[in-house]
Amino acid sequence: MWSHLVSDVSFDELHAFARRLGVPERGFDRDHYDVPSDLYDSAVALGAEPVGGKELLLRLRGAGLRRRKPPRTKA
Repeated sequence: MWSHLVSDVSFDELHAFARRLGVPERGFDRDHYDVPSDLYDSAVALGAEPVGGKELLLRLRGAGLRRRKPPRTKA
């Protein structure tokens, strides 16, 4: 099971938090980190705020940090 770690401030803040949490850079996907469930409690203890999916997207969009997947091209 995974959680998404995002910032509603900046990508610099997001990357710094992920480093403190011990999430490898390969966990970054466009606008968030995929965080395994065994790091969830540590993330919250470091200051991450649990929110639902709708709130997560609202915060990303509000900060201008939402990066969508590129559209698929038909072959």
